[in-house]
Amino acid sequence: MSAERPVTAARAVGLALAAGVLHTAAFAPTDAWFLQPLALALLFGAVQHEKPRRAALLGGAFGFSWLASGLWWLHISMHQFGGIPWLAAAGAVALLAAFLSGYYALALGLTARAIAPGPHRLWALVPAWLLGELARASWFSGFPWLASGYAHTTGPLAGWAPWVGIYGIAALGALAAAGLVMLRARAWVGAAVALVVPLAGGVLPQQFTRSTGTMAVSLVQPSIPQDQKFDPARFQANLEGLAAQIESARGQVVITPESVVPLPMSELPPETLARLARPQQPALLGTFLGNAEEGYVNSVVALGASYHYGKRHLLPFGEFIPPGFGWFVRAMNIPLDDQARGQHQDAWPVAGQRLRPLICYEDLFGEDVVRSAVGADAATVFVNVSNLAWFGTVMIQDQHLQFSRMRALEFQRPVVRSTNTGATAVVSHEGAVTARLPALARGVLEATVEGRTGTTPYATWLAAAGLAPLWLAGALVWLGLQRTARRRAAP
Repeated sequence: MSAERPVTAARAVGLALAAGVLHTAAFAPTDAWFLQPLALALLFGAVQHEKPRRAALLGGAFGFSWLASGLWWLHISMHQFGGIPWLAAAGAVALLAAFLSGYYALALGLTARAIAPGPHRLWALVPAWLLGELARASWFSGFPWLASGYAHTTGPLAGWAPWVGIYGIAALGALAAAGLVMLRARAWVGAAVALVVPLAGGVLPQQFTRSTGTMAVSLVQPSIPQDQKFDPARFQANLEGLAAQIESARGQVVITPESVVPLPMSELPPETLARLARPQQPALLGTFLGNAEEGYVNSVVALGASYHYGKRHLLPFGEFIPPGFGWFVRAMNIPLDDQARGQHQDAWPVAGQRLRPLICYEDLFGEDVVRSAVGADAATVFVNVSNLAWFGTVMIQDQHLQFSRMRALEFQRPVVRSTNTGATAVVSHEGAVTARLPALARGVLEATVEGRTGTTPYATWLAAAGLAPLWLAGALVWLGLQRTARRRAAP
């Protein structure tokens, strides 16, 4: 028996690694939502009968392959633009994936330690998965890229978005995975319950907001290569190109990408500002505010109006330096690499709508955004401005667009996106992409967007209590299953 165990372990780990890659395949650009619970079912089925250390190993292996295969494009920013050797950049991506996968290793390992193999453990893997997802989204500033619920911007679970949000959907996806395991074991009653509840999203009421009318927007995509964006020799030519795009725009409001002017606003020549500012056609300009003493803030500034917004949720390593990692960030030569945070979340009233900017990956954090989706002054349109040129075009652009689609579903607000190289697009309040520019195409996307007002159930409880209800529900269900399993196991 002992001679066969390493082979068995290797096969189990190989299955977990393969299931993690399958999990990645569920997300954009494939939108194959059904692969998400299927991949997780492969993991749950293996962990259901394993010892704690093996369960933790399998959870870590699944998380590692899922996140490494889904975040591989980070290598481009470090190697191609940061100058870090290829192997070292690949190692950095692997270390990040290994660190993030630790949440799932811990969740599944503790569950296996606390609950003996059997049906109760399988049920307990559902809240354990939820708690692992919440921890990754919240701890150490949070990095919920490719959180499992994002796979469900299409399909029946998408109907749960305005009720329970992204992490509630993550729990429901885990419940469906447990149902698939029970279905294979012919535990018909448990399988029916575990599968019917998630699929009920397809028949839930969905109408919680109403129209505030339409406005015409012009979404600028300059398509400036990242290695030219901060080049002083290219600055004037890039600025001339931007000015020409703004002057050609036909919308009531013009939106430009994040840091489209890659230097502090105070350093822009007055004549340049005068050319870009068009009082009859306000524009949001991506730039930086602040100074060297107080810190620079990644911002958008409304030209022709008195409004600005500064990014509040900063990206580790790219926009703020975690303690002890200054050497790593300096090695990549990232401009303006240690920034200050913005101070407000107010929406911008313009053209009969209220626009709430979100800079780059801020739109991953619905719990940060929700204040702008409730109340009398709530935003009617979300505006994401990004620069993903650091990371190429494969997977990254479609993934980020998928996250914007989830925010649209959760709060039933349209999302318009202006990016440097893609995905520049318009997302309706129903999460559908209604217009999009091709990646790397230089142009202006002219589109009409319908603003919305009103509050979804998810926005109501998220604004009141944050993610605490999900933390509490996950912990209580997990503890309840643990106690029940212990009582039944007692002689």
